[in-house]
Amino acid sequence: MKKLFALLALVGMLTFSTTPLALAQDAVTQTPDSTLAATDSTVTEEEVVVEEVAEETTAIGGVYKALKIKYIEGDAFFMSFVALALILGLAFSIERIIYLNLSQVNSKALLSKVEEALLVDKDLAKAKEICKNTRGPIASIFYQGLLRMDEGVEVAEKSIISYGGVQTGLMERNLPWISLFIAISPSLGFLGTVIGMIQAFDKIQQVGDISPTVVAGGMKVALITTVFGLISAMILQVFYNYILSKIDGIVNEMEDSSISLLDILVKIEVAKTK
Repeated sequence: MKKLFALLALVGMLTFSTTPLALAQDAVTQTPDSTLAATDSTVTEEEVVVEEVAEETTAIGGVYKALKIKYIEGDAFFMSFVALALILGLAFSIERIIYLNLSQVNSKALLSKVEEALLVDKDLAKAKEICKNTRGPIASIFYQGLLRMDEGVEVAEKSIISYGGVQTGLMERNLPWISLFIAISPSLGFLGTVIGMIQAFDKIQQVGDISPTVVAGGMKVALITTVFGLISAMILQVFYNYILSKIDGIVNEMEDSSISLLDILVKIEVAKTK
């Protein structure tokens, strides 16, 4: 990837460096007619760029307008509940993603610092201070293990395992709410579907005749609410699975780092008995 960026940068430098020379040579040999033609071509290119930007803006506005129309056609009352479920689910998802990203640290660097403080400097207080000043669940687990270090390796191991469960629970906090909104979004859509069908049959009963226009109105409301509910659930499901994968990665790193810390504590315990 770095080689690709370097190659692109080199091509860009050569392109921008040769362009002024070519323009200078053309300026010397150009006639007034050619200068006028170049000006006209420049104006034409600018008009094309402006037209492309206008088309893109129109396309974005068209998509937004179409979504707005469908939202209103799907009965704003029920669509508002689906949108609220999506917004709340996204809020919880973003909060979890930020929390998990802040929880990730360089575990190897942290383990190296703790090992140096314990084995080289033989300073338990320094190792505790390093863990205390480092964010994330791995540093918290290390700190709990070091607090019980004087009581033996077995006690420290039990403390690490227990506090590891606590940290896992903290990482999984608010996940039930996300799963709730994943389940409730299509349910709200189906609820709108059922109510739309009921409205269609009510209109048929009032009119006294099965008219395609009357039936289509209720069916349209029903299908739109269902579609938006399913889309909301699919979006939240993607975020939910991403969060689970992040948690699994951090938990695996916690377990690996905890084993390495216990190995260090065993070495210290063996050195004391000699």
